[in-house]
Order: sequence, then C-alpha cells, then structure tokens
Amino acid sequence: MNTIDKISTLDALSAKKIDNSSNVKSGEFSKVLADTIEEVNDLQVKGDKALADIATGEVKDLHQAALAIGKAETSMKVMLEIRNKALNVYKEISRTQI
Repeated sequence: MNTIDKISTLDALSAKKIDNSSNVKSGEFSKVLADTIEEVNDLQVKGDKALADIATGEVKDLHQAALAIGKAETSMKVMLEIRNKALNVYKEISRTQI
C-alpha cells in the first residue's frame, strides 16, 4: 500500500467517524453520564474496601490497595471538576438573554 492509498484510507475512515458522530441520540449523553457516575461509585467502593482492609490488617497486597485508593481519589476529583464545569456552563447559559 503506497502513501496515497494510506491517505485515502484515512480520509475514508475519518469521514465515516464524522458520519457516525452526527447520528448522536438525545439520550446518549445521559447514558454516558450515568455510566460514568456508576464507574466512579464502583471505584469509591473498591477504595473504601481497600482502606478498610489496610486498617484491619487484612490487606494482601499493599501496593494494589494503594492503587485502588489512588484511583478512587483521582476519579472523584475528575468528577468534581466535570460537575463544576457543567455548573459554570449552566450559569452562563441562564445569564444569556434571549
């Protein structure tokens, strides 16, 4: 496959991606948001369990427990930042005069 064929293949793939993204369903954002919140919750539960295992001495692998706690903390920080951005956007839209 020569360079021109590769470029035309890339163009075809990017055009297909654009076509797929234009067919976004109205409920898809809420589904993605709900799935993300559920994933953050699962990470929080795993982090809490790892912390409890450390406290009780039942931890088998300290490194894995520390990673679980770190993932939970990071995911919560990211979720809070997303919430803050969404609230800022909402406030900005509500201030817009029609």
